[in-house]
Amino acid sequence: MGFFLFFFLSLLSLASSASRDHHKTFIVRVQNNAKPSIFTTHKHWYESSLASVLSPSTPAQVLHVYDTVFHGFSAKLSPTDALNLQTLPHILAVIPEQVRRLHTTRSPHFLGLQTTDSAGLLKESDFGSDLVIGVLDTGVWPERQSFNDRDLGPVPSKWKGQCVTTKDFGPGSCNKKLIGARFFCSGYEASNGKMNETSEFRSPRDTDGHGTHTASIAAGRYVFPASTLGYAKGVAAGMAPKARLAAYKVCWTAGCFDSDILAAFDAAVADGVDVISLSVGGVVVPYHLDAIAIGAFSAADQGVFLSASAGNGGPGGLTVTNVAPWVATIGAGTIDRDFPADVKLGNGKVVPGVSVYNGLGLSPGRMYPLVYGGTGGGDGYSSSLCLEGSLDPKFVKGKMVVCDRGINSRAAKGEVVKKAGGIGMILANGVFDGEGLVADCHVLPATAVGASNGAEIRGYIDSASKSKSPATATILFKGTRLGVRPAPVVASFSARGPNPETPEILKPDVIAPGLNILAAWPDKVGPSGVSSDSRNIEFNILSGTSMACPHVSGLAALLKVAHPEWSPAAIKSALMTTAYTVDNRGETMLDESNGNSSTVLDFGSGHVHPTKAMDPGLVYDITTMDYIDFLCNSNYTINNIRVLTRKNVDCSGAKRAGHVGNLNYPSLSAVFQQYGRRNMSTHFIRRVTNVGDPNSIYKVTIQPPSGTVVTVKPEQLVFRRVGQKLNFLVRVQTMAVKLSPGGASMKTGSIVWSDGKHEVTSPLTVTMQQPI
Repeated sequence: MGFFLFFFLSLLSLASSASRDHHKTFIVRVQNNAKPSIFTTHKHWYESSLASVLSPSTPAQVLHVYDTVFHGFSAKLSPTDALNLQTLPHILAVIPEQVRRLHTTRSPHFLGLQTTDSAGLLKESDFGSDLVIGVLDTGVWPERQSFNDRDLGPVPSKWKGQCVTTKDFGPGSCNKKLIGARFFCSGYEASNGKMNETSEFRSPRDTDGHGTHTASIAAGRYVFPASTLGYAKGVAAGMAPKARLAAYKVCWTAGCFDSDILAAFDAAVADGVDVISLSVGGVVVPYHLDAIAIGAFSAADQGVFLSASAGNGGPGGLTVTNVAPWVATIGAGTIDRDFPADVKLGNGKVVPGVSVYNGLGLSPGRMYPLVYGGTGGGDGYSSSLCLEGSLDPKFVKGKMVVCDRGINSRAAKGEVVKKAGGIGMILANGVFDGEGLVADCHVLPATAVGASNGAEIRGYIDSASKSKSPATATILFKGTRLGVRPAPVVASFSARGPNPETPEILKPDVIAPGLNILAAWPDKVGPSGVSSDSRNIEFNILSGTSMACPHVSGLAALLKVAHPEWSPAAIKSALMTTAYTVDNRGETMLDESNGNSSTVLDFGSGHVHPTKAMDPGLVYDITTMDYIDFLCNSNYTINNIRVLTRKNVDCSGAKRAGHVGNLNYPSLSAVFQQYGRRNMSTHFIRRVTNVGDPNSIYKVTIQPPSGTVVTVKPEQLVFRRVGQKLNFLVRVQTMAVKLSPGGASMKTGSIVWSDGKHEVTSPLTVTMQQPI
């Protein structure tokens, strides 16, 4: 969208709400180096700018000042104030704040990262000992053994960060492992009022658990023994056990606010982090209106790698978030471990399920009366979902209750059943959830079953009610099962492509372990997450792309230590071009939601393979100017690009780069609008850098998408030295297909460069779209 059209629509939007005069937070982009000399600080100047447009009764309060990844400030304004501020000559943009949400052991072994491996990535990188990973999340519980600093050397001399101490986060909270901890709540409090300090800490301390969990996945130390309620027993370890951690608390009970996230980006890059891990996301908007994309761009420009979760909106298409090409977007897969808890029905049928529960169990061999919440009176809908107060105790007392998934949390449904006197719960997926199962730490005997098995259980209850033998069931808890096949499988919840902002850039980039992951957990937060759960545990098992993201953050730290000269784009390229798409049966990875083969829209380039990523042979590197050309060719205006990049740019030379798809990305995505044409073609120009053997010859193998002709010139790349760069051209030709108006069809293939030792794989997608 052109700037003037966007500006006009923004004015209309602001004007339409101006009369309501409610205040919200805006992020304000100011021209670089525009501060008049009469002001001693940028904050003083920003407050003066605000005062010039605010009504006399409104104080000019700046929430955050940004000067590392962004140039500007955030403030709480009325729509009228925001309109007036946009008219000042030194203001480039006024961006409405978005509220983001969290995208809520054995995975190092599954990824091939073992401490006994004398030649692998852990050995090569000394476990990431001098790299700093910044985790933007809900904070950290520093007392956990995952964050001990035993045998670590001094804090890296480059580190400029701080450990903010408070009454509940004392001077000893940081050490040589957790070297930084800060919190950002001005945006949160501007929107929600002063925080309730009886329920959350005004400090870096974690009262949710999510941040402690993700930080220990990325860089937790080796801890033995580790388990959750007796499940997943073994050694707990993060991806980069010796990497240093810095916790930036940006998420609170009401969510994660853009103004606080951008302040954390600003601080993290200034502090000297090497990798940022961000397991939150929101609605996809144009890049210059996206605080995460803005912060990530300047971070990448300064050599900082950003790993972000793809979101948990799967299995539907177009659900992927955090889609900017300078961000590594991570989906979730399973590992070869699960926690079976099967349902045995009164008719003898056994239905598979999963659970993490070890409380007072069900009596062995006893069958319990089985009912469906939705048939127990009330409005039917609320009780079918086991919402708070919806179950009649007379109907469910002493019985096993079937609850449908949706609205409230999975574990909260169990609490509702328990309060009503139920003996256990069977949690049934809805049709949209499919067959994907997540194991939870329930507060009563409970298990989760897939959509088809849920329908079968409800059918059994219905048929039994019409006979003389009422329905009965029990749950068979089987503990931890290892060596599960097939694995990995794309998790049902993992968000899917295509990329809703730039379909020419394939997203997600890769998947990593994200289902039923064991990691550190704080005190005073029950493992189920429900308020009545008073159990204290040191480790918890969670699922989500939130868990997949820090796996890649830790791996990126290891790769950066092994290859300090690599840019963030080179690291991402290494992870993408060495990723695999087959499971431990040797077949294409399955989609957990339906049991069918998954596609590049589900897993991107594939599942990360850390040991191969250490030696990828070739990388697709991307410079800041490449990204700017990409933005120019994406029809962003000069002003939009300045907001995003903090640079004075000139798009006049961008057309030399060709089209949007010519960004030097490791995957290739061609999008054709048919418009009545029969024959269509496009081309991609790519540039690879040799990071393998000095004298090497790479030959191309093409697997064209069906119905297309794909050629690559040259067919052979001859390298004479490490660091040498060579270009190649890919031409794609295709014919129109029959589609209904608004319809689309996608076919996939690949391009592989091999020198006999390395295989550098790029997925190639061809999408045909029929305009409405």
